[in-house]
Amino acid sequence: MAAASGSLLHGAAEALGASEAALRLILSILSGYPLALFQRYFLFKKQPSHIHLFNTVTGLCIAYFNFGSQLYHSLLCIVLHFLILRLMGRTVTAILTSFCFQMGYLLSGYYYTATDDYDIKWTMPHCVLTLKLIGLAFDYYDGGKAKTSLSPEQQRSAVMGVPTLLEVCGFSYYYGGFLVGPQFSMCRYLNFVTGELTDVEGQRPNSILPAIKRLSLGLLFLATYMVFGPHLPDSYFLTEEYANQPFWYRCVYMTIWGKITLYKYVTCWLVTEGVCILSGLAYNEKDEKGQTQWNACANMKVWLFETTPLFTGTIASFNINTNDWVARYVFKRLRFLGNKAVSQGAALFFLAIWHGLHSGYLICFSLEFLIVMVERQVMDLVRDSPVLSHICSVPLLRPPLYVVQQLFHWLFMGYPLVPFCLFTWDKWLKVYTSVYFIGHIVFFLLLFALPYARKVLVKRKDKLQKSH
Repeated sequence: MAAASGSLLHGAAEALGASEAALRLILSILSGYPLALFQRYFLFKKQPSHIHLFNTVTGLCIAYFNFGSQLYHSLLCIVLHFLILRLMGRTVTAILTSFCFQMGYLLSGYYYTATDDYDIKWTMPHCVLTLKLIGLAFDYYDGGKAKTSLSPEQQRSAVMGVPTLLEVCGFSYYYGGFLVGPQFSMCRYLNFVTGELTDVEGQRPNSILPAIKRLSLGLLFLATYMVFGPHLPDSYFLTEEYANQPFWYRCVYMTIWGKITLYKYVTCWLVTEGVCILSGLAYNEKDEKGQTQWNACANMKVWLFETTPLFTGTIASFNINTNDWVARYVFKRLRFLGNKAVSQGAALFFLAIWHGLHSGYLICFSLEFLIVMVERQVMDLVRDSPVLSHICSVPLLRPPLYVVQQLFHWLFMGYPLVPFCLFTWDKWLKVYTSVYFIGHIVFFLLLFALPYARKVLVKRKDKLQKSH
C-alpha cells in the first residue's frame, strides 16, 4: 500500500513538474483544512486534553507522511525541552540550556543532512519547531516575573501555569503550523484550545469566509509560480548561456526571478494562514472600526508586498511572524548591549544560521543589513534636501519615479536572494562575478557617499540660515 501510494505520488509529481517531496508538502498543508473543519464541528469547547491529543496525533501523521521515521527528531526535542522546563524551572539557566540545545540540535541536523541543493527534509519543520520551543522557554521564564517588570507584549505571552507534556506536544504539532509556521505563543494556543479565540463568545468563530479568501489568494500565487517558475530556474544562473547574455538581460532575469521565486514561500504561508483562520487560532479581536480581525497568524501583507517600492516595506510584509519572533526574543532581549546596530546585526546573524550553515545565508542577510542602512540614509537625504523633496512631491513625476524605484527595488531584492537560493560560495560567486558585483559596488559606494552628501547639505542649510 505504501509503495503504491509512493508510486502514485511520484507519478503525479512528475506530471506537475515538481518533486515528490514538494507534492507531499503542499498536500500536507492543504490537509489542514479538513482537519480544521473536524476540529470546529466536533472538538470546539470539548475537553482540552482531547484537542491536545488530536493536534499531537495529526501532527505526527503529517510528520510521518513527509519524513517517515525521522519524525523522532521532533519528538525527542519536544520531550527533552519539556524536561528542561520542569527540572530547571523559570530560570535563566533553563533559557540558556533550551536555546543552546535546540539551536545545537538544529545546526547539527543541517551539518549532517545539507546538500548543495534545496531539499525538503526533517530540518525544514524542525527550524520552525526550534523557534517555537525557544520562545516557550522565554515565555515560561517571564511567567515567573512580576507583571510590572514585563512589557505589554511580554505580559500577553507570559506562561503563568506549568505546561503539561500533552500541552507542549499539542502546541508543537498543531497541524496548521508544524510544517512551515506560523509562529504563535503557548498562551494563544491554550486560549484557542479552550475556545476563547472566537468573535462570538461560546460559539464557533465565523472564520470560514476569511479562510477561503486566504486560501484562494494562496492558490493564485501557487498558480503564478507554477506557470512562470519552470521558466526561471535557479540553475540557469550557472549556465554558459546566462553568462553570455548581455549585462542588461542578466540583470532583468535576476529581477524577475527574484520576484517569482518568493512566490513559493508566499503560497505556503497564505495557505497555512487560512488553516489557522478556519480553526480560529488567527482571531485577533476587533479593530478601531469594530471589524473582526483574523490576522494574528499572518505571515504576509500581500498588498504591501506587491506595491511597496521600499526594501524595508518588503521586509515588513514578508515572513512577518518569524521577523516578529526574532525582534521579540533576540533583538529586544539584547537591549542591554546599548547599541541598536549591534542588536540588529546579531538578530540578522541569528536568522542566517537559523536558515542553515551554507555561506549563502550569511551573504544574503549581510546584504539585507547593508541595503536597509543605505535606504534609511537615502530617505534622510531626501527629507533634508529641499530640491529632492520638491521633486518627489511633484504629482506628474510620482508615477515615473515610482516605476524607477520599483525596478531598482526588485533588482536589488533579487540580488541578495541569489546566495540564499544557491547556497555555496562557488555558485553565488560565479553569478556575482557575471554581473560584476554591481550590488556590492552600488551599496558600498552609497554607504560612504550618502553621509558625506548629507553633511554637506546640512552645512549649506546652516550657512543659508545664518545669512538670513
